[in-house]
Amino acid sequence: MNDWREIRKLSRDQMMKRVARFRKLKGSDGGLPDSPLPECRRKLFAVIGFQPPADRASGAATSPVGDDASAMPAISIAEGFNLGYCKAKPGKGPLMHNHDTNETFIAMTGRWRCEWNEGKAMEHVDLNPYDVISFPVGVARRFMNVTYDEPGKEHLLMFIIGGNQPQAEFTPLAMQRCEQWQAGQKPAQRKASR
Repeated sequence: MNDWREIRKLSRDQMMKRVARFRKLKGSDGGLPDSPLPECRRKLFAVIGFQPPADRASGAATSPVGDDASAMPAISIAEGFNLGYCKAKPGKGPLMHNHDTNETFIAMTGRWRCEWNEGKAMEHVDLNPYDVISFPVGVARRFMNVTYDEPGKEHLLMFIIGGNQPQAEFTPLAMQRCEQWQAGQKPAQRKASR
């Protein structure tokens, strides 16, 4: 790559390849271990980046947006960060997981609960529109739409994840729930306290 101090000129056509129109985004509701679970139903939109991870050490490791969405980002670049959206109804969101890079959430519409740690150590904070939380590497986290006063309405959460090929890995408890679901044992649906 050229020295960043050397100013480059790009044509309109070149820049238009780096424009993502929200109405044209292609989302995915699959491709992650927890996708089939009713309480995890959501649509993920890969807007910038999300090249598939090179290293998948275990069956729990995957792209943060899953294999489906990571195959169709609107702006397919690898420049050190990734940006996407999650659209979900109240009570819906992923199981507890971790990333190999920073993950930052910005609530765009509705209220979103961000939880971290598991078991008795679990903590949470609720985000209103434009509120931000940033999770460091190594902290298990999950998020969920908690806009219960609008029961049928989907809301939007933006997420920004560092790196060129970020990985996510579901916690052992999360993978256990996925395995139980696949075996036909429907685990109790989680619901955030109001």
